[in-house]
Amino acid sequence: MYVKQTLLCLCLAICIGPMAWGQTEHSPRSYVAHRTPEKPIIDGKLDDTYWQLAPWSEAFVDIEGDIRPKPAHLTRMKMMWDEDFFYIGVKLNEPHIWATYTQREAVIFHENDIEVFLDPNGDTHNYYEWEINALGTLWDLLLTKPYKDGGKPLNGWNINDFEYAVHVEGTLNDPSNIDDYWSVEMAIPWASLSYGVPKDGQQWRINFSRVQWQLEVADNSYQKVINPETGKAFPEDNWVWSPQGVINMHVPDRWGFVQFSTEEVGKGNVAFELRPDEQVKTWLRDYYHAQKAHFKENGAYALTPEILSIKNPHPQAAFEVTATRFKISLPSLEDSGRSWHIVEDGRVWKQ
Repeated sequence: MYVKQTLLCLCLAICIGPMAWGQTEHSPRSYVAHRTPEKPIIDGKLDDTYWQLAPWSEAFVDIEGDIRPKPAHLTRMKMMWDEDFFYIGVKLNEPHIWATYTQREAVIFHENDIEVFLDPNGDTHNYYEWEINALGTLWDLLLTKPYKDGGKPLNGWNINDFEYAVHVEGTLNDPSNIDDYWSVEMAIPWASLSYGVPKDGQQWRINFSRVQWQLEVADNSYQKVINPETGKAFPEDNWVWSPQGVINMHVPDRWGFVQFSTEEVGKGNVAFELRPDEQVKTWLRDYYHAQKAHFKENGAYALTPEILSIKNPHPQAAFEVTATRFKISLPSLEDSGRSWHIVEDGRVWKQ
């Protein structure tokens, strides 16, 4: 079960080689979203001309990756964009489509759902989450930073002018037959994200999670399967697009990448190219985790990088440390004279 806090803590395609990811040895997936010349009809069906031209992603996998069994049902997504919206479509194969929550901001992951996580500037702070079930019930929230860094969910945040729809190919909440799939279509307005329309080649961090519970039929309705040893429902499965490597969706630096291309969808294949500074961010996060471990063991942050246990220490790492805070800096590989920084709450930025 991935990390989600209590109700009022409310959590309220191309692989990158592992050498690029430092001590974490993590390989996020990537997707190139092409420009569409025509807004699709937001009906959940994903059958518009340009949706059909957009490629499907790889199949979702377990949140921990290949060390866990493959998901029982296929889940895939696709993305495209225009001057006004970021379009996302997800198809979830499902023989038993089930949803009961109808109130917005309900804790939807207590039932089957699809979730989208988006961090436009990649600093791991002030990122977005959307959860939707097969009834079309929405939970949207803003996370100030990851829970492990003391983040708080802003459950009262609602995205303005967000458009979405759900299509069900089957019979919802009817256990008497076998269903085919349900699909979700979203149009996220750039104007509501405060980051503007992305430029050609720009890369944002993004991930998707499908929450799937074990179900059985009782009294002609679906119910969660109860573990007789605990008297509680078995934990849910979490099937994701880009594996996290840990059972926690709220680690934004482990999400995948979407790269925006102005090339029209269906008219060419633009390759994903990882920006060199992503390597710098990974080095900084290695130091961040080492500092956290050092503080836990010693009650203080290391004053110099030599004290820390780092597999591949960087000769240009610069430390600024006080009793309760730290800042670690490394030079950019892309912009001469500028540096990347990370601080004790995990925020990463360049200046």
